[in-house]
Amino acid sequence: MKFYNRAAELEILARTLEQSKKSSCFTVMVGRRRIGKTSLLLESVKGQKYLYLFVSRKSEPLLCEQFQKDATDALGLQIFGTITRFKDLFEQLLIFATKEHYTLIIDEFQEFDNVNSSIFSDVQNLWDQYKDKTKINFIASGSIYSMMMKIFENRKEPLFGRLSSKITLQPFAVSVIKEILNDYNPKYTSEDLLCLYMLTGGVPKYIDLLMEAGAATKDKILDMVTRPDSPFIGEGKELLISEFGKEYGTYFSILQLIASGKTTQSEIDSIIGKNTGAYLVNLEKEYSLITKNKPMFSKPESRKARWSLNDNYLRFWFRFIYPNQSLIEMGKYDLLRETIDKNYEQYSGFILEKYFRAKMAEEERITAIGSYWDSKGENEIDLIALNDLDKTAIVAEVKRNPKKIDMALLQAKADSIKKELAKYEVELRGLSMNDI
Repeated sequence: MKFYNRAAELEILARTLEQSKKSSCFTVMVGRRRIGKTSLLLESVKGQKYLYLFVSRKSEPLLCEQFQKDATDALGLQIFGTITRFKDLFEQLLIFATKEHYTLIIDEFQEFDNVNSSIFSDVQNLWDQYKDKTKINFIASGSIYSMMMKIFENRKEPLFGRLSSKITLQPFAVSVIKEILNDYNPKYTSEDLLCLYMLTGGVPKYIDLLMEAGAATKDKILDMVTRPDSPFIGEGKELLISEFGKEYGTYFSILQLIASGKTTQSEIDSIIGKNTGAYLVNLEKEYSLITKNKPMFSKPESRKARWSLNDNYLRFWFRFIYPNQSLIEMGKYDLLRETIDKNYEQYSGFILEKYFRAKMAEEERITAIGSYWDSKGENEIDLIALNDLDKTAIVAEVKRNPKKIDMALLQAKADSIKKELAKYEVELRGLSMNDI
């Protein structure tokens, strides 16, 4: 797949690259696996002198041996003798940067914790010692969110406060997903687009896997997902086991419940059989996997919270793949597909709300977006988008089938929060598969 989008990130990286020619810069890029960090970084240094190092789980001497070879190949840097500590290699790379400007990219930076945790202190000491003498564009990239946040944002960690800039790489926007699908299937339907969004959420690697396999329609996408050799079957476990460690069982159970529609802590607690408050906070704050949603206009202390999974693929995986491991182990992939088909319309209806929220956030002039529900569960509004600058509001009902949208009922729901909407000029909208 060709390189798409990322104009804003490339602009930041280009600006940092130029700045680093005068004074050294230290950038960190964080993003989930498969989000396209490596592709973006390599695109940003095309035509420039750079050294790319990938931190794998090897012993430190073996890693240094590989890095030494990489440095010779990429920079022509001859380091005589055998280096067995990254500390010594990093110092040689900084000394080289006192003479020549280049970009140093270290990918999966958090994996140094498994190689030798003292490397972070070594990098900090050497960076502080050499940064004013060098002209280097140093970029650390990592995919385990919790670890990267700990390394760079925990005040107790050595690398806290050392960054020139930080980029958190997000999935592709809705407009880019459309552009890619159009390139591979110019006659795509709204169902094809929703299915692609539902499964990938705009994660470039997942889109790439599907498009390169010719899976550019809803049926072909679901066919590929449920094949015995599908890369999507085991991906959820691969992504999260390293994040959660020994506690993964409890975290997986909570995520499965949220994906199945059990979105309040009381519902989750009653099924898990214990207070899950600390786990939910970790999933939100430390792992950035879930979001606590409150009704629009609710007070900060409101306890009317519902949890949702941020990542579309993981939401799909915990809804359909993880609960059906027995089918997979028995090789009943046809029954797995049947299970997805049976629940597809209802499930994709929920995803359609998320799609329109993302679309509206990208295209409309708005300052806040969310949904509304009252304590009685009588008045639920799928989507409210506010513009506090222009004092306008969009109140929308989202349904797959446009015939099921009742504008009179939507007006009544809007009237139930007339006080909250009083200062806005309100527009009612019915959004369906026709508007995708």
